[in-house]
Amino acid sequence: MHVAAAALVNDSGDVLVSQRKQGTHLGGCWEFPGGKLEPGESFDAALHRELKEELDIVPLSGRPLIRTRYDYPEKSVLLDVWKIDTYTGQVKGVEGQRIKWQAIETLDQRDFPPADVPIINALLLPERYLITGDFNDTEDFASRLTAALDAGIELVQLRLTHNWLQLHTRAHAAEIMSLCSRLCKQGSARLMLNIAEPTMITAADGLHLNSRRLLQTQTRPDYDLVSASCHNREQLEHAQSVGVDFAVLSPVKKTASHADARPLGWKAFHQLVDDINIPVYALGGLEAGDIERAWRCGAQGIAAISAYWK
Repeated sequence: MHVAAAALVNDSGDVLVSQRKQGTHLGGCWEFPGGKLEPGESFDAALHRELKEELDIVPLSGRPLIRTRYDYPEKSVLLDVWKIDTYTGQVKGVEGQRIKWQAIETLDQRDFPPADVPIINALLLPERYLITGDFNDTEDFASRLTAALDAGIELVQLRLTHNWLQLHTRAHAAEIMSLCSRLCKQGSARLMLNIAEPTMITAADGLHLNSRRLLQTQTRPDYDLVSASCHNREQLEHAQSVGVDFAVLSPVKKTASHADARPLGWKAFHQLVDDINIPVYALGGLEAGDIERAWRCGAQGIAAISAYWK
């Protein structure tokens, strides 16, 4: 069953949720407004119809958020979800259903149907994901990261490469980690670390797994956030089975840093993420202006080094 659903977000950053009526499938659960497409009906027409029938509003602008599939014993559903930020009308429960505005960070997955959980994860993640690049010294690192945070970056991966770690002391690595953690906290950004170094990971919000370590992982690492680098369907499916919070799929375009890697292109990217129920960032040769194309192709947003590490 194909369902058109909306994550309706207001100016305060709260999202609208409605409660399923008792006696219906998953009655009592909270959900995101929407309903199934009628035969021959387009997604856009279905979303407009459902929001008018359920909430007495007409959506004006929004973007794709995520598509998620789930198999219940009774039926299989495909939730096609858009994030809606402007609309006309006054929101009300036209069908007598309970509705409420709720802060996104307070959404509890246990209150929602299983199919809706990836929607919550997507709402909790920002549109841009900075992966730190090269830097000359501590001052240069601080300057670049501060500029990115001032530009609105809310998710950062401190990427300490094998070569960099070979050339620098553990104390210097810990210094960079401490600086990065402090600046991210000041900028209200979450921080991922790409190495599970016990003395450093405690200062991060989560762990990022490269594709090799991902395939060696069979159970979700015990961190608040876990992400993974993927390059093909096998890795994406494994990331999903492990239970990571989000993935990065690359390279979408040709990159100077991985000149020998064959780019996926947007068509293949779209095909790969369409069957995956976790948020996936597009990475590889992308600029800030590619974000709308990324959304149309099913991405959570853009992950980048050069586009954000100035």
